[in-house]
Amino acid sequence: MKALIQRVKRASVEVEGNVVGSIDSGLLALIGVEKHDDGASVEKLLHKLLHYRVFSDADGKMNHNLQQVSGGLLLVSQFTLAADTRKGLRPSFSSAAPPAHGEALFNLLVTQARTAWPHIATGEFGADMQVALINDGPVTFLLES
Repeated sequence: MKALIQRVKRASVEVEGNVVGSIDSGLLALIGVEKHDDGASVEKLLHKLLHYRVFSDADGKMNHNLQQVSGGLLLVSQFTLAADTRKGLRPSFSSAAPPAHGEALFNLLVTQARTAWPHIATGEFGADMQVALINDGPVTFLLES
């Protein structure tokens, strides 16, 4: 699994003009699921999402994680993160999980995240979503499980 995380001042996701998920300060995580991913991949990625130190301490160093700053986590499925872009000028999605497998693992991630942390919001798997954010920094990292 892959997560492109962005530290945000706030972020939201809309489907058909309706806000389906929003957070204030925290992380926007765009989630890509690949064929070989499984429950262990979900657990490893969730641990990284909750514990990756990307928030500044009193000295301005990235020493705090999402939980230490009581931040929100907005999880948005993004099929295109599984693209292979190494060759040519068009992405290949041969490594992406089939939709049913991707949705099952994304939903497992959401369920486990909600159990582990109270400040979780999500997009809608497979929907045409509009994501708005105010990037903080900017600070962006690609996490892989």
